[in-house]
Amino acid sequence: MKDNLNELFAFMAVAREQSFTRAAGKLSTSQSSVSQTVKNLEQRLGIRLLSRTTRSVTLTEAGERLKALVEQPLQDIEAGLSQITELKEKPAGTIRITADEYAISAFIWPRIRDFLYQYPDITVELSIDYGLVDIVAERYDAGVRRGGLVEKDMIALPISPEIPMVVVASPEYLRQQGEPKKPQDLTADHHCINLRLPTHGGVFAWTFKDQGRELKIRGEGQLIFNSIHQVMEAAIAGYGMAYLPESMARAHIKDGHLVEVLANFRMIFPGYYLYYTSRLQSSPAFSLLADALRYRR
Repeated sequence: MKDNLNELFAFMAVAREQSFTRAAGKLSTSQSSVSQTVKNLEQRLGIRLLSRTTRSVTLTEAGERLKALVEQPLQDIEAGLSQITELKEKPAGTIRITADEYAISAFIWPRIRDFLYQYPDITVELSIDYGLVDIVAERYDAGVRRGGLVEKDMIALPISPEIPMVVVASPEYLRQQGEPKKPQDLTADHHCINLRLPTHGGVFAWTFKDQGRELKIRGEGQLIFNSIHQVMEAAIAGYGMAYLPESMARAHIKDGHLVEVLANFRMIFPGYYLYYTSRLQSSPAFSLLADALRYRR
């Protein structure tokens, strides 16, 4: 029975990663060991599950059917074993969370720094992603997204206040280009430093409140980043306008490196939520982490 489970875990790791090398890394073993384990499974079943070339590993039809059959039961077994492990005197285990870059830097990392010292047997893996990740399919324990973007069947815990957005530029840029009076001026007379959402492929639209209505603007400029921190650095350096969370720009506005414009058109987004499935409610390690992240007004 144990060998059967090992073979299935190895097969699923290769199926997810589409690589024996990456699967070996996930399983903390050698590539040759994973390859032999999957070969043993194929020999025992009498059918080929994977098509291997020098460049890729893909599932055969039989491999696709086996993956669909065993994926959820194996996830349940892993979750159950993790919860049993956490019944030790000290909470332990690995918690995988997907969130966007700003949520991690502004709300997650500041709250888990002391938490990690307090619970040295808990490992937190943070993955930056701007997309609406299916945390079950991607095997995350939880995700963090703004309110309104969380699926209804998830448990959602607030971890931040609302997020006011600001448009900022350096004083030198505004001396050269002038100050926009309305959002539409950004598309005609100004350089916008844009953020490309890595998992969406598109450029993030700048959203404003104009007489109670939402207005989306897509300005152009010489610079597009996939990191919001680089957007801010470029604005400070005078390369154009940036659209940033107010709390991120606040210190630079205070010290005069950035100036807010279009303040009367500020958009306020809902706050961030930690979302997860009900299976994690009985995990001591996750409960402690969720409590550490909870937003307390």
